[in-house]
Amino acid sequence: MVSVKYKTINGKKYLYAEHSFRLPNGKIKKISKLIQNKEEEKNRGIKDYFLKKQMESYQDYALETYKPDSILNEEQIKKLEQIKVEYKEIMKSFTKNQIKDILDRFTVNFTYESNAIEGNSLTLKDVTLILGENVVPKNKDLREVYETRNTREAHELLFKNKVKINIKDIINIHSILVKDTGVQLGFKKLPNYLLMRDLKTTPPEKVEEEMNKLILWYKASKNKIHPLRLVSEFHARFESIHPFDDGNGRTGRILLNAILFEHNYPPLIIRKTARIAYFSSLEAFDKGYKNKLERFLLDKIKDTFEKFFKIYVKYL
Repeated sequence: MVSVKYKTINGKKYLYAEHSFRLPNGKIKKISKLIQNKEEEKNRGIKDYFLKKQMESYQDYALETYKPDSILNEEQIKKLEQIKVEYKEIMKSFTKNQIKDILDRFTVNFTYESNAIEGNSLTLKDVTLILGENVVPKNKDLREVYETRNTREAHELLFKNKVKINIKDIINIHSILVKDTGVQLGFKKLPNYLLMRDLKTTPPEKVEEEMNKLILWYKASKNKIHPLRLVSEFHARFESIHPFDDGNGRTGRILLNAILFEHNYPPLIIRKTARIAYFSSLEAFDKGYKNKLERFLLDKIKDTFEKFFKIYVKYL
């Protein structure tokens, strides 16, 4: 929020517009700009000035905190911080009805793509009918319908920031996603396998131990490594554990966005057309080539922001 204040310098009063915001480390930063009158504070140019300065502050903070490398180079780090600030401004500019509309549209798109990656045969139109109008299309597999319906409930929690990276919330999100589908709730009791990956999943008797290790790693790392690197490693490790009998991919992609939300980045959508590249990136991670998944997720963050959120604003 922009405010105006008078400052006395060498006995003379000057009018300044001021804007305060919080950096990722919790510290408050204040920026001020000399203006001629109070009406100027409402000028779009002043708001753009403060937005630019806020973006630069986020970029400077990120570059000081995270060492650039071949994937997360200076340009990409700056781009991600730009997306973070622009996404926040976009959401702040919406009315309550617009926020509901864009999140509903996101849920439909995410659900269709995420379920399709796992082989769900429902079309985008089917998903829109189920989620938007509570209509069940004729002659459709009820399990696929339930998978679709359940994702809406999971997103309602996600958008309220009620999905945290802990065992309780992870089990809860999985339980919501597989409700009424006949899938066993809780951690798996029998061995399972990874789709399109050679890596063996964690044996059932080791799942709780490995999940606890993953959560501890996340808590210890979330303020030390770049959020893109954090979300990439968490997602790959979660999928390699494959803690549930079924629904691991869909659960993992919800958690992926929960981590992005926790760090104030917009959510992403992995489209079914990127399915092979997605699984290939996860398999490369299993073999120690982590950069491929980081690059893949970086592209999806940028792609979703540009082609979903910014396109929505364009047609308002």
